[in-house]
Amino acid sequence: MSKRYTSFWDFYPFYLSQHRDPRCRTLHYVGSLSVVALLVMAIVLGNYWMLWLLPILGYGAAWIGHFVFERNRPATFEYPFYSFIADWVMLAQWLTGRR
Repeated sequence: MSKRYTSFWDFYPFYLSQHRDPRCRTLHYVGSLSVVALLVMAIVLGNYWMLWLLPILGYGAAWIGHFVFERNRPATFEYPFYSFIADWVMLAQWLTGRR
């Protein structure tokens, strides 16, 4: 990544270009939905120690997709905030049938 992105909406097309393989996107969706489920479970059960698993679930699944299927470097390494937001935008678009 040599270009410097200064806005999320400039970054997002690049982000999507790094997620062309449907298996990679599926792993992102599984990771994000697992994060939501674990967050709810931790709150409902009052087991807040479980929260340390959130980044392992979310990023672990996504990074497997990048290293195994896309064979690229996750954008999170250079654009952590934009990538975090983009994960949720991509999931929302998938859930609403917009992507």
